[in-house]
Amino acid sequence: MANLPIVNNLGFYEIRMESVGGFGANLAGKILGEAGVLGMGFNGSNFSSYGSEKKGSPVKSFIRFCSPDIIVRENSPVIEPHMLVIFLETMLSYPGMLSGVGKDTVVIANTSMTPDQARDTMKLQTGTVVTIDAMKIAVEEKTRVNTALLGTVAAASGFIDPEAIKEYIRKNLGKKYAFLIEPNLKTFDRGALEFTSKFFEDDGKYPAQPFRAEGQKIGYMNQVIGGAITTPGNSIHKDLTVSRSGYIPVLLLGKCTSCGECDITCPDYCFVWDKETDKKGKEVQKLLSIEYKHCKGCLRCVDICKFDALVSRVEYEVDKKIIEDGYTD
Repeated sequence: MANLPIVNNLGFYEIRMESVGGFGANLAGKILGEAGVLGMGFNGSNFSSYGSEKKGSPVKSFIRFCSPDIIVRENSPVIEPHMLVIFLETMLSYPGMLSGVGKDTVVIANTSMTPDQARDTMKLQTGTVVTIDAMKIAVEEKTRVNTALLGTVAAASGFIDPEAIKEYIRKNLGKKYAFLIEPNLKTFDRGALEFTSKFFEDDGKYPAQPFRAEGQKIGYMNQVIGGAITTPGNSIHKDLTVSRSGYIPVLLLGKCTSCGECDITCPDYCFVWDKETDKKGKEVQKLLSIEYKHCKGCLRCVDICKFDALVSRVEYEVDKKIIEDGYTD
């Protein structure tokens, strides 16, 4: 059995995964926990925290490993991780994302950024940053980002046996999704190879971000009567980019007739409209662009468009100017 490279005062090596529903963080934590305990002989535990929604709602997965002679009595969330795995690039700058991260923490981020760019985005004081474009790998292999990130976790940890993880990938996918085993094993292997790592000393550029529990601001003692919404219209601030799985609709404005069917089918009101006067002097609505901040990549608009004015594209292949403008000619 391999030795744990570092442990806390209770004897645990601790991992925290930060994601949203739909990207397989819960399954990744389960596979990693089983591989460590059943496959490698550690004692340990794994559990996840997630809401009632599925895709798009916050998900955290917690994994602990310790030597076999330690009894696991710890069942609280991981607050000071030795490894932090961030499943989406858009989550890097979320408040509290680096909560409890220190000099000995390895931060693995699914991003196309360099470690230096990722560090500046996260405002990391010190620690090791590992970047891997897991979304690109998942799109190319037609899998999900979780197995690519598991490959990076195994390689960056220095003690987790990749063959043990592969065994439990096979076991977890074998009965229902046997056809996905080989693509996911290939995704895992690429994740173990295609990453970049860099350690950052504390150079005074950013402050430490110790763990803090904010608690609830509204509860049963001070809840507004009737559960009234005190911030109406707040959905305009909601960023759904974290829910996308690698694909987005692209608006070809030259083919668009402003028929409005895309707007009817869109669940998140992503389309931007304005009034204009047509050739007959009649006031009409004109489709101008897509507001990608509100787009979760469901592609219903692509399915319903009769004029091929909306097409599905791999997001990382789309020109950033098109995403900024919300359309192309």
